[in-house]
Amino acid sequence: MTLFAVLAALLLALALAWLLPPLLRRGPTPESTRAGANLAVLREQRAQIDAELAAGRLDAEQHRAGLAEIERRVLDEEAAAEAPVAAGRAGRTALVLGLGVPLLAAGLYAQLGEPGAVVPPAPAAAAPGMAASAAEVEALVAALAQRMEAQPGDPEGWRLLGRSYSAMERYEDAARAYARLIALAPPSAQDLADYADVLAVAQGNRAEGEPTRLIEQALTLDPNNLKALAIAGGAALQRGDAAAAAGYWRRAQSLAPPGSPFAEAMARSIENAAVSAAPADSGAAPAAAARALSGRVSVAPALAARVAPTDTVFVFARAAEGPRMPLAIRRFPASALPLDFTLDDATAMSPELKLSRVDRVVVGARISKSGDALPRSGDLLTQTEPLAPGRAGLELVIDRVQP
Repeated sequence: MTLFAVLAALLLALALAWLLPPLLRRGPTPESTRAGANLAVLREQRAQIDAELAAGRLDAEQHRAGLAEIERRVLDEEAAAEAPVAAGRAGRTALVLGLGVPLLAAGLYAQLGEPGAVVPPAPAAAAPGMAASAAEVEALVAALAQRMEAQPGDPEGWRLLGRSYSAMERYEDAARAYARLIALAPPSAQDLADYADVLAVAQGNRAEGEPTRLIEQALTLDPNNLKALAIAGGAALQRGDAAAAAGYWRRAQSLAPPGSPFAEAMARSIENAAVSAAPADSGAAPAAAARALSGRVSVAPALAARVAPTDTVFVFARAAEGPRMPLAIRRFPASALPLDFTLDDATAMSPELKLSRVDRVVVGARISKSGDALPRSGDLLTQTEPLAPGRAGLELVIDRVQP
């Protein structure tokens, strides 16, 4: 801050040294001095014609004419006499610039400025994984673990140790730390969700058993805990209850900030749950509904070599205008290609969005390596132009690659 003040003062002095001297040097000019002398002469002439009027040497008309001439010349001389006044004003201007402006600037900066911005910040402690190396982080966590063994009654320490182990992907150690935390302190929904998370990962990404019990307890304490809702949805999907999974994830999505990565992840999970709930194709005859869509899916010869039997084929219909969420969708193994399909209200993803409720749809097919319901770069696909539902004999030839 001291260096900033010194530099600011030097810059101000330099600016004033350039501005003030011309203003301060301005004194009475020869023109202004001459104008003052002329005004004195005119006053004498006024007294002279007044005396001549009194002596009878001038009549009233001549006296008035003489006064008018003198008054005109006085006005001219007074204009010339303004120069000393301007010089005085220049001096006052110099005083304002020299003293007022610096004081005003200092006052405004004190009220509106950010003095702390010119003070170098104190060096911050190195965050794990940033300035510190992996070995340093491990040493810090090991020291924390030793301290907790020596002072096991500190819940905050066990919480920090559990989160540290989780960040290091030491999930079994993290689960043990969270177990110590839960045993010490009244459990919170977030602690229970964190414990369930690392425990599920530690047992092979399976949520049955203790993780599910912990999540149920967490949602009893806080029904709006986002992590607990997300894990509950995953546990439900593992049980084969796609509808319950989608319900948990819809609630989590509605509570998350719109457009956040968490909300987008929930949207993808909801679509995956809907796909999981869609019935597998059994080769049965097309549905009798008047607005059903049916046809055949094949792969263009140029792309046939890129298809593996383990890939997943999605066949879908979505509204030509409006939400891009599919109205109906079917899932097949790529080994079934070429394959026949039927799309109708029985394959709808949502009770509110059905094929029979729209007038124009786009029908498409996509081959996914990941099995994800959302398109990814490298997927193979095709889709039709907008058409009316109730069409049979559609030919979908997968001939493009998703950018």
